[in-house]
Amino acid sequence: MIVLTEPNPELRVRSTDVAVSDLGSDRIKKLIADLQKTMVDENGCGIAAPQVGVHERVIIIDIGHGPNAYVNPEITGRSFRKFLFEEGCLSVPGVWGMVKRFRSVKVKAFDENGKEIKCEASGLESVVFQHEIDHLDGVLFIDRVEKFTRPPKHLVL
Repeated sequence: MIVLTEPNPELRVRSTDVAVSDLGSDRIKKLIADLQKTMVDENGCGIAAPQVGVHERVIIIDIGHGPNAYVNPEITGRSFRKFLFEEGCLSVPGVWGMVKRFRSVKVKAFDENGKEIKCEASGLESVVFQHEIDHLDGVLFIDRVEKFTRPPKHLVL
């Protein structure tokens, strides 16, 4: 799969929920497998379906413990505190910036088999969830940047 890059208007389209009847389907499992491969090939730690032109609410996150898929993810709780975190994006190559994010979030979603999952994330994992869910809403990190920085030498979201 090819990662779309800004200013492609497809990146600004709000994604729709995956239908309940499609949860756990071969089609969604293939999309998840393709997203995981693309994320690895691009050296990312997260990817959202809209980044490859698919406007369904599916994200992949891998912060070093193996990739996990989240279908129809939604943030159900947020910490009071926020922090600045330097972000980059596969869809905005070569651009980095400081973004204010919640320190922790609670997320509800479905896994690739259609089973409901709930989790709590903090630190980097919280940032990646917020970044990828923003993609599902047609929002890029550059829309939230407080200060642009030079590219660091680590993974991009």
